Amino acid sequence: MGILTVYDALEKAREVDLDLVEVAPTSDPPVCRIMDYGKWKYEQKKKEHKAKQKQHIVTLKEVRLRPKIDTHDRQVKVDRARKFLDKGSKVQFTMLFRGREMAHMEIAENIFSGIVSELEDVGKVEAFPKRQGRRMTMIMASTKF
Repeated sequence: MGILTVYDALEKAREVDLDLVEVAPTSDPPVCRIMDYGKWKYEQKKKEHKAKQKQHIVTLKEVRLRPKIDTHDRQVKVDRARKFLDKGSKVQFTMLFRGREMAHMEIAENIFSGIVSELEDVGKVEAFPKRQGRRMTMIMASTKF
């Protein structure tokens, strides 16, 4: 429609029973549009809702271990972690230490490296093993998502 005064633009919007909406207030001159604002707002809400439905929410699952864990028990924990990674979740492995176990951190590092090698087909290490007081944690994320 070209450059109009505010009064003329409002008059044209009233003639077609629509709203005058300011689209770009910072440009010179400001850009306005004649449209049904309620309908536009409704469509925007619908778009946001559809986008929200399609997004994947990543959850953090925890698997707790001990340094003296048996191989079969560790395999059960690894299988559970594999299921979590297949579903797209992140998995935090937590190794808990008690008493004299604190002196043997290399055992935990060996267990964590074994877990990483077993799960490398479905996940990758996101946070390498780090010690926090009496626990050591490592986070793995799924490679599928």
